Amino acid sequence: MTFPAELKYTKDHEWIRLEGDDTAVVGITDFAQRELGDIVYVDITTVGQTIEEGEIFGTVEAVKTVSDLFIPVTGEILEFNEELESSPELVNEDPYGQGWMIRVKITGSVESLLSVEAYKELIGE
Repeated sequence: MTFPAELKYTKDHEWIRLEGDDTAVVGITDFAQRELGDIVYVDITTVGQTIEEGEIFGTVEAVKTVSDLFIPVTGEILEFNEELESSPELVNEDPYGQGWMIRVKITGSVESLLSVEAYKELIGE
């Protein structure tokens, strides 16, 4: 499994890549996509909404389960990766690249995010 050092992570297995001072890209970790299995659908209907850190911003459906997606920071959801509508398997194939899920305008703190080391410790890597 890979965990890029430049990303921040959450206890709920999302990653966040900060872009500039107030925007970020969010997805799920390699660990999360492996635990879920083959992803068949990503449902995000919160574009344009401001969501508080830790709240649900969407769901991801795998062959055997549906899992909630929790936003790592308070912010406004600016964009959904529309490629996932026709190709949800990108989350399995490239979770840190083409499998990104949302772009967020950050309005809250990033202090609670985990470093790569802390995340690896959390999952026992």
